[in-house]
Amino acid sequence: MHVRKLRNIAVPIIAGACAIAAVSVLIGIVVAIAFRGLPAIRWSFFAEQIKLVGAEGGIFFNLIGTLVLITTAILIAVPLATGLALLHGVYLQNPKWKRRLTLVLYVLNGVPSILFGIFGLIVFGKLFGWGKSWLACGILLGVMILQTVAVALIERIASLPSRYVEAAAGVGLNQSQIIWSVILPQCSGGLLTGSLLGLARAAGETAPIMFTATVFAGATLPRGIKENPVLSLPYHIFILAQDSFDQNVAAKLWGSALVLVSLVLLLSLVALPSRLRVHEEAHHG
Repeated sequence: MHVRKLRNIAVPIIAGACAIAAVSVLIGIVVAIAFRGLPAIRWSFFAEQIKLVGAEGGIFFNLIGTLVLITTAILIAVPLATGLALLHGVYLQNPKWKRRLTLVLYVLNGVPSILFGIFGLIVFGKLFGWGKSWLACGILLGVMILQTVAVALIERIASLPSRYVEAAAGVGLNQSQIIWSVILPQCSGGLLTGSLLGLARAAGETAPIMFTATVFAGATLPRGIKENPVLSLPYHIFILAQDSFDQNVAAKLWGSALVLVSLVLLLSLVALPSRLRVHEEAHHG
């Protein structure tokens, strides 16, 4: 009895200490990036394109390219994730098949991003003949964030009070009508949360972008699919980091890193309230 009481006290303390340590490291990294990157942040940094191999100019087309890629990714991921979540929460009645679908989603989430990049290079770049293509990378990123979006919606559907569905069935709605008029509107917060968290992950990926979609300089807006690369922030930072001994390049490097980190943190923070609300509803439900 004494050991159990001691364990009940020790576990929350250890968990809290680990959480504080993790948050402290995150804050330290963000502060360090902000301290080095803020001097580079000015309007021209966002409005100009890269010049002198990154030593001058800004990140206009890098930012636009990143937004193109993550927008394409979310347009790919949301329909697929919605279908998988409805399959899991509505159509599959066998718990064994639900567990298998959940396992597949988590296995997909555990695949290293560099394997996605190699797969995209072989399939889209070589087999389809697309070369460097923003659409190829958008598809890969969409598949990469599929688990994040789908699981968030699955959790929201699971937390939906059964009385809503029962009331809809009681007034004569069929399953399809219940999905469109009850389940999806009530669970849209979970879909939004998963989408924002997925975008935050997609925005920071480097390997799939490097293999399939991006170049360091020379690209502007995409004008087709085949051989239509874009510039991107992650790859831009990756290349500049190899030449960071140049003071001018280092300033642009830290400024670009600050913009990317700010974008990822913004998406994550916007998703946080909805995520907490879903867990609270599931707990009370």
